[in-house]
Amino acid sequence: MALASQGALTRREPGENIAVVRSKLRGRNGPDGGGVNDGGGVNDGEPALVSLAEIREAARLLVPVAVRTPLIPVPGMAPGLLVKPESLQPTGSFKLRGAYTAIKANEPAARQHGVVAHSSGNHGHAVAYAAALLGIHAVVVVPSTAPRVKTRAIESCGAELVTVAPTLSARLAAAEELVTRHGYVLIPPFDDRNVIAGQGTIGLEIAADCPQADLVIVPVSGGGLISGIAAAVRACSPGAAVVGVEPELAADARDSFHRGERVAWSPADVQRTIADALRVELLGALPFAHIRELVTDIVTVTEDELRTAVRRLASQARLVAEPGGAAAVAAWLFHSAELPRATTPVAILSGGNIDPKLLAEILAAD
Repeated sequence: MALASQGALTRREPGENIAVVRSKLRGRNGPDGGGVNDGGGVNDGEPALVSLAEIREAARLLVPVAVRTPLIPVPGMAPGLLVKPESLQPTGSFKLRGAYTAIKANEPAARQHGVVAHSSGNHGHAVAYAAALLGIHAVVVVPSTAPRVKTRAIESCGAELVTVAPTLSARLAAAEELVTRHGYVLIPPFDDRNVIAGQGTIGLEIAADCPQADLVIVPVSGGGLISGIAAAVRACSPGAAVVGVEPELAADARDSFHRGERVAWSPADVQRTIADALRVELLGALPFAHIRELVTDIVTVTEDELRTAVRRLASQARLVAEPGGAAAVAAWLFHSAELPRATTPVAILSGGNIDPKLLAEILAAD
């Protein structure tokens, strides 16, 4: 299960309950826990949260590249759940938004030296695709457990693939070595403000297309997606709640949120979940700063619940989702009592890059 804490930001005092800790965190930016505005802000010497202005600039850059995904009602998922299918992006996941934004922010150096990324699969595909669009050489470091459907997609974009042990530390070390050796520009998967700004364009679209949305449910891995969405949604609709979802077999973000400090899980533990996109062992530092300021809660779902959500999305919404991509829908289906009350909830379908054999297995179990 959880290992020792790393990168502590706020600690829970002995005997102090979680509600008091959260109250402290909310107090840093006022009683409602808001604090994102057009200019951003710095709290107690910590890095500024990504601003609405940065997210709007990312949206401008992404106009010719990313799909403005619709909000789709799903029959049978009452009351009125809307699903935002980022599986419809050209790379099959939300990751294109952050990858393209980060490469563009470093374009002169990227063109001169190339880029490198480490990824469980979807971010690597997005970096490879974005780099190909811009005519930039890309190298992608992936774990040996990455699904072949994802590694094939990376190679099909012309990127060089490097395979390492299935741990975050192995991926980081390999990427850093390649930066040192070749001068590549590193495009991080989540702990980067340009990446977060790109992912935040999802929240910007939700706020524009459905201003009455009062709950946004988001899968959590390294934290870049929920950080960007929370920054945009809370800036545009301060009363809306943003809730994260993780597999219960890889719940480092839940533990971090409840303890008020980043908590790492072991690689062996997180590898147990079917949701390969959510197997990150530790939240990024910048994402955690956003989560503790702007996110209402983080809940967990079981493996069977993830499978059921994949099946329900396919049969009721005609949407293909990978297990991690279906986590928010799973939370709505099975844990609605743990979520804030909402009249217009939105679930992010973060990706659809599922192995065809696994999809067939899940559908056959119905």
